[in-house]
Amino acid sequence: MLPWKRTLRTLPALLLTAVATVIPAATTAHASSAPSSGWNNYSCKPSAAHPRPVVLVPGTFGNSIDNFLALAPYLVNRGYCVYSLDYGQLPGETLFDGLGPIDASAGQLSVFVDKVLRATGTSKTDIVGHSQGGMMPNYYLKFLGGAAKVNSLTGLAPDNHGTDLSGLTRLLKYFPAATDILRKGTPGLSDQIVGSPFLTKLNAGGDTVPGVRYTVIATKYDEVVTPYKSQFLKGPDVTNVVVQDKCALDLSEHGAIGLTDRIAYHEVVNSLDPAHATRTTCASAVG
Repeated sequence: MLPWKRTLRTLPALLLTAVATVIPAATTAHASSAPSSGWNNYSCKPSAAHPRPVVLVPGTFGNSIDNFLALAPYLVNRGYCVYSLDYGQLPGETLFDGLGPIDASAGQLSVFVDKVLRATGTSKTDIVGHSQGGMMPNYYLKFLGGAAKVNSLTGLAPDNHGTDLSGLTRLLKYFPAATDILRKGTPGLSDQIVGSPFLTKLNAGGDTVPGVRYTVIATKYDEVVTPYKSQFLKGPDVTNVVVQDKCALDLSEHGAIGLTDRIAYHEVVNSLDPAHATRTTCASAVG
């Protein structure tokens, strides 16, 4: 096989591998068979202190359980009713989620939010998402009627304007057919590349919609959504946070900010209840 043909065929796999190696993947037991602890409890009723349920949206390759083994209990222990979903499954794929077309994944989120609202008897929810899970809900808000059902959207390392994977995706322009292979095989990945048709549609006319509060929580050590400042949103009700501005010792990268970073989690709680927000410091890591 000619070298360029070999490169053409392997480039999508290389991109997939590059992302998979830096995003903690699901365990061999899929989320539907894994237990949760204290969340996805449909008998939970929101309290006066926390009147809205929280919907957690995992990132690419993640699922409703593994992505939130730390964050979900953190919120439950603070009195929130918490729910998480699986989305973006490809036919025949039983291990990794979030690889399907993102507009279709937003439709799955819409159905899930309606289910949560019916169970809790509430009219609005708060959404917290990691990576793709922090960006995809904005499609739901903009195009699927979600703005009327969502009070706030908080993204942990969300790829709101796509990613260049530290420049790796720039190689695709030299191999046009590779882009087509990636799009057809894993559309959820190609949708997240800077300049994709999906992102062009998503961000046309502005980053946000009226009536929803937005918070972006980023880390300057992000190696997946690059450059990290591309995660930031612009709008009248937007808060952009870099965790190193709260604690210079925080070394979390893309995966850790969603999976383990309690400094970031403290900012999540502040975004859910800004009226009672408290200062986030390095001490928040043990708070």
